Amino acid sequence: MDALGLRELRQHASDLVRRAEAGERLVITVSGRPAAVLGPPERDHWRRYDEIADVLRRRSDDDWQADRELIDQDLADPWAAQE
Repeated sequence: MDALGLRELRQHASDLVRRAEAGERLVITVSGRPAAVLGPPERDHWRRYDEIADVLRRRSDDDWQADRELIDQDLADPWAAQE
């Protein structure tokens, strides 16, 4: 991975972006210290279903029925005309 200074990046930005587009990764330095990496964008990563099945699987709530019984069954429509 080539290292280049910030000044060189400003002066040759178009050429360096073309190099990165072609697959090269370049380290940008500021005062001699690595500050950033210029490289090609990451490609989309396809996943197999079995790798993400847990995320997509619906989980049931075992306490749902008990929680439902806790709701006050005497609910009234607050907008209904009151007598």
